[in-house]
Amino acid sequence: MAERLVFLTGHLAKVRLERLLAGLGETGFAWEIIDIGVKVAALMTEDIVKRRLTLTGADRIILPGRYRGDIEHLSNHFGVPFIRGPDEIADLPAFLGRAGEPPDLSRHDMRIFAEIVDAPMLSLEALVARAQALAAAGADVIDLGCLPETPFPLLADAVLELKARGFLVSVDSASTDELSIGARAGADYLLSLDENTLPLASGHKAVPVLIPSTPGDLDSLGRAIEAAQKVGVAFIADPVLDPIHFGFAASLGRFIEARRRWPEVELLMGTGNLTELTDADSSGVTAVLAGLCSELQIRNLLAVHVSPHTLRTIEEHDIARRILFAARNDGALPRSYHPGLLQVHDRKPFTASTGDIEALAAEVRDANFRIMTAEDGIHVFNGKGHAVATDAFELFTGLGVEADGAHAFYLGAELMKAEIAWRLGKRYVQDEPLAWGVAAPAPETDRTRLAEAGHTLRAKKER
Repeated sequence: MAERLVFLTGHLAKVRLERLLAGLGETGFAWEIIDIGVKVAALMTEDIVKRRLTLTGADRIILPGRYRGDIEHLSNHFGVPFIRGPDEIADLPAFLGRAGEPPDLSRHDMRIFAEIVDAPMLSLEALVARAQALAAAGADVIDLGCLPETPFPLLADAVLELKARGFLVSVDSASTDELSIGARAGADYLLSLDENTLPLASGHKAVPVLIPSTPGDLDSLGRAIEAAQKVGVAFIADPVLDPIHFGFAASLGRFIEARRRWPEVELLMGTGNLTELTDADSSGVTAVLAGLCSELQIRNLLAVHVSPHTLRTIEEHDIARRILFAARNDGALPRSYHPGLLQVHDRKPFTASTGDIEALAAEVRDANFRIMTAEDGIHVFNGKGHAVATDAFELFTGLGVEADGAHAFYLGAELMKAEIAWRLGKRYVQDEPLAWGVAAPAPETDRTRLAEAGHTLRAKKER
């Protein structure tokens, strides 16, 4: 028998939910909608559900994403699994496409090396602080980047200190002396060794990352690989990614050829030559490069943040590797897994159509303003009227809040936020921050508690 899903909702969303589920056509599950007796899902509480819900033959209960309560309590009370669905009805098809379960992004198979490019210029305390921030962002290995003709007197101390604090550490230098110092201090990886400098790793635990001795020469990389294999040294090979207009296309070919020549060898790709040296949002560049790594089974990524526009590059690499791992395991396109790399635009910017908003506005009887966006612009409505415009300033004069400074400020801020979202093709939700993916992480919310009163309501209560 098909699994039976029960969707809990409120009055205002029931018709839209029915229309969406009916539009799915034939599904692998049977469904039922229960209006729990509140106007909007955000007002649904654990106590209301326990008192009003009667279940017969349900396998799982899907709660609105904005439900504030402990779903484990409900599951135990009713003896049926309760699941928190997406915040917006428009996102249900993608959610239900994986048997009603959110995607598992807990796993990945790529190691992120995060380079501290100015390591020689930092104190030990600053290096530790930087390493902690990088690890929190998703880095697995802290790479100490040495600078040409710049002394690094604290190199050994830096490796020892970071190792003592539990970090994996790599040293990246063109200086054989610095590489030797790093190896003796206990570094886990030595970057940029070639067939000539490979012996530096001998007698140490550090795993060498091998590059061609002549730029672009895979044969020299092959000789380094053969030398490492001959003496039984574990290693990683890096064919080296070049910047656009300086060999980028050819370097992509090298990675493909390297995988063909050495199907079992661990490879590394340094993405910074593209993310740092291209004036484009780094999230998209990272997604493409990580996708190439996923297809070629390149399990090591060297990421770097120097330019301000790559501020969140480690977070971007982290979510990219998780999305791609899940999609590859599902045999699916990397879509609808996580919005972390959709920073400027959204795939579904409008959660409701113009018709949906008009129907909702017709049901509203109170004086509280609702703000929503659709393809035709910004909608503002309450029990007294409904206005639409593409310029937030055009709407203000009709709101009648000139004498209420706090309310006017709130509505002005929300309307401008809505206009920004509408113009960019981003999703707007009243009283919530715009979502910028991992570029600007939103504050954590406690989904077991009702939201606190908004700014204007607090101001009114305090007066």
